[in-house]
Amino acid sequence: MNRSSYQLYISGAIKLGVSFGVVSLLARWITGNTILSSPETLIKYGLTGGIGYSLMGALALILFGFLAKVIREKFPDEQTIGDVLRKKLSPSGYWYVITILLITSLHSLFIQAMGAGILIHILFPMPVIIGMLLFLGFCFFVGGVGGMQRLHQLSGVNVSLIFGAVLVIPVYFYIQEGVHPVYEGIKLFHPYILFYKNTDSIWFIFTAILIGFGQVIIDRATWQRLFIIKKEKVHMTFTLAGVIWATIPLALTSLLMIIMFGRSYKDIYSLLFELVDKIQSTMLIVLFVLFCFSAISSAISAELHATTTLVVKNIIELFRPLSDHERWKFTYIFSGSICVCLLIIVSIFKPNPLQLLFFSGNIYAAIIVPMLFIILSNKSIPVIIPFSSLIGALGGYIFIPMNDNLTIIWISFIISGVICLLVFIFQTVSTRITQ
Repeated sequence: MNRSSYQLYISGAIKLGVSFGVVSLLARWITGNTILSSPETLIKYGLTGGIGYSLMGALALILFGFLAKVIREKFPDEQTIGDVLRKKLSPSGYWYVITILLITSLHSLFIQAMGAGILIHILFPMPVIIGMLLFLGFCFFVGGVGGMQRLHQLSGVNVSLIFGAVLVIPVYFYIQEGVHPVYEGIKLFHPYILFYKNTDSIWFIFTAILIGFGQVIIDRATWQRLFIIKKEKVHMTFTLAGVIWATIPLALTSLLMIIMFGRSYKDIYSLLFELVDKIQSTMLIVLFVLFCFSAISSAISAELHATTTLVVKNIIELFRPLSDHERWKFTYIFSGSICVCLLIIVSIFKPNPLQLLFFSGNIYAAIIVPMLFIILSNKSIPVIIPFSSLIGALGGYIFIPMNDNLTIIWISFIISGVICLLVFIFQTVSTRITQ
């Protein structure tokens, strides 16, 4: 990469068309959480939950595609979500939303790193800390140092490995076992998986879609890709990416059903170990391992790059102008510090991926309507709009003792939505009165 131009680090050297735009988005959104949450979703909510999980990411990307077209028309010269927020918000609102973006960025990085730690523990006979050191070192050189240009170079390889695994491995197993024996085995040993009238799973699907859209609408890496996809191709790119993404959780669900039929299991993550144990072909084992780490490394690298860009361009540079040399220096320091922190934290904590997703779910839900207001409104944005997400999130947390995690997510969404609606009504009425 040409170190003399930091713009190449942020946006790369080319505008993306539909095909490469889809590849870039898939490399960002096929993550460790996709791999590790699929077993838990299947066990907890059955086959309906597995289908719902695939709808979560698909609809989130498709819905954001409609917004993406509007964003490109209204903000043609921006590069990051921080650039747009700076144009639209007051200083207090801007710094509040930037803080939320940093918190969710670090949360997302932690989820991916934790997923890598679990897979290293399952797949390799080595201390997790050594495996994580090698893995995070690779992500640092790709996302932290290499930037968008390096991410583009590797995204095609990553997506090819991912789809190679999810297409070849299920076909291999179903040819060996057959479809009917798998169905009968699941029906005998795990009949709850086939129960489709579970109201909890329906509730989970709608809540997961809400969380997924909240994740996408404030995802730093997705916004960066939005600005480097050709303007006329933006909507189609996000729609196709959503449709294709949906096949990954479905493929993983079918794999897990092959492992589970006719047997019990010790714990959720032992299913992944049993999958590796059951694959007889060395080539397919290597393909599965490459699939797992391609998905996680591409997600971490993209998030690390986007977070570093946000800090350097939309935080540090607001305090004083930076030369390209200083931008590179802060990039190395910040991205390296994140990787070291992830290494330490993952070595200490071992939380549950689905719990982590829903722990921050009310933050994602509460930010949806304020972000829609910020993007779509042509008027000045009152300071209450960005802070309504804080009120909504806190309101959801207040109800935690009285409700389950899924309910408080909707409470957070409704509170922030009502506040934004009242502001919109007030602005509309005030405009008509002054006319």
